[in-house]
Amino acid sequence: MVNQLFSLYIDPGTGSMLFTVLIGILSAAVYLVRTLIIKLKSGAGRKADKNRIPLVIYSDSKRYWNTFEPICDELEARGVNTVFMTSSPDDPALSKEYKHIKTEFIGEGNKAFTRLNMLNATLVFCTTPGLDVLQWKRSRSVDYYVHIMHAPRDAASYRMFELDYFDAILFSGQVQIDQIRELEKLRGLPKKELRIVGIPYMDEMMKRVEAAGPAPKSDKTTVLLAPSWGVSSLLVRYGETMIKNLLDTGYHVIIRPHPQSFTADKDVIDRLMAEFPDSENLEWNRDNDNFEVLRRSDIMISDFSGVMLDFAFIFDKPVIYADIEFDKGQYDYYFLKEEPWSLTMLPKIGMGLTIDNAAGVKDLIEECLTNPKFKETRAQAREEIWQCRGEGASNTADYIVAKLKQLEQKEENENKKESGKKAAGK
Repeated sequence: MVNQLFSLYIDPGTGSMLFTVLIGILSAAVYLVRTLIIKLKSGAGRKADKNRIPLVIYSDSKRYWNTFEPICDELEARGVNTVFMTSSPDDPALSKEYKHIKTEFIGEGNKAFTRLNMLNATLVFCTTPGLDVLQWKRSRSVDYYVHIMHAPRDAASYRMFELDYFDAILFSGQVQIDQIRELEKLRGLPKKELRIVGIPYMDEMMKRVEAAGPAPKSDKTTVLLAPSWGVSSLLVRYGETMIKNLLDTGYHVIIRPHPQSFTADKDVIDRLMAEFPDSENLEWNRDNDNFEVLRRSDIMISDFSGVMLDFAFIFDKPVIYADIEFDKGQYDYYFLKEEPWSLTMLPKIGMGLTIDNAAGVKDLIEECLTNPKFKETRAQAREEIWQCRGEGASNTADYIVAKLKQLEQKEENENKKESGKKAAGK
């Protein structure tokens, strides 16, 4: 009996592959049945398919609502009928009241992929990468897939091939377009439609900064330690040493671990919080919204967390970054001839923190706070990667509306052409 049970075991990798094959078969079957029904009913192709959704927005996590909300608000104001699908049961989108946008929780993991792989829609818009790479397959009943980058970073910072199979990608800077064109050329891929639209969530945060005004003055310099999570993060690798060095500066220190750290690095975080409890010069921050902690900090120390660029570009404040060796092997960076923009930009807008200079972190902080060159280079880097500032949501909505109109016109022309052939055949 035990042997029989073991003989039925399927390893996770094989199980994932089998699931992908199964979804592909089911998707093909659904597509064929749907097409047959439509043809039998009307002979008019997709034009007669009343179940077809014009626009689907998909979010794999609630943390991307700050990108999608300003875009959805624009589409709502323009009366664009949309279905917003999310894989987070507590996504803020689900409680937002819209007239033209229907929000729906479609499940997590394979359940969500099952739904996505069988979509019947004109256009799918998302921040999720990996289309046609693993479980997420192109639906035969979707005309166009559009990806929008949600942060000021390299397009090549995604894992290998994760952007290859979209029809269009929306960016915030020319450097991102240049990277995608280089990857397309290397891989012999057809050219995608690439547009610069801006960064909607950064526009909204900038509005908050301007409305809030200057942060309350403090008699001490406030240093924010905001690392990422995982085995290579600052707190995991150098937590005790780093915190001791910062406390020795006499500055006020705020430690804001990445939310995932409390799960993935729980033992480390628990140990550090017990060893270094809240005090007059130290606080641990777990606010859901990071706006206030960013606003009242004078300088940030981080590793490879994206919030570092928010701090530098939106709040216009200096950063110190962990100068650790970055493994490009899993990312599209690997294929590029030149060094990634982000790695060449960091030394210009801040100072690198290493094992050798960690004891002198106070000198690094003072240099970053007082040397005017860092403010100048932050402005230069911001211009390169964050274009169309203040216009991200409106530019994105403009693109979506225009693309929908183009796709619908193409469908109408094809239907007329098909009808004409049938009429001539009679």
